[in-house]
Amino acid sequence: QVQLVESGGGSVLPGGSLRLSCTASRYTAAMAWFRQASEKEREGVAAINNFGTRYADSVKGRFTVSRDGNTLYLQMNGLKAEDTAMYYCAADNRWTWIFEPSVLTSRNWNNWGQGTQVTVSS
Repeated sequence: QVQLVESGGGSVLPGGSLRLSCTASRYTAAMAWFRQASEKEREGVAAINNFGTRYADSVKGRFTVSRDGNTLYLQMNGLKAEDTAMYYCAADNRWTWIFEPSVLTSRNWNNWGQGTQVTVSS
């Protein structure tokens, strides 16, 4: 098991920016960000491993995922109201090659953080 702790959430105006962080208790092959809005299913946002990254179409060009050892980041620019959600960090050792589209499906990840809330509102 890997313990994950997210931070960096908050409230921001539309068009603003936030940077989320997630610290893992140990290194894993891949890490990812998911989000879950009220009364909606959890959806993948971005994933990263040594072979690259993958983004949801809804965040391409606005969000950037990066990693420094055991810490995962999500730089979010140009935030919109529809980005409002609880953001979760995930980690798994099974994603050891180039990502398939299924990497952004929550059932394919075994370790989860508690989440950090992001609210975009005027």
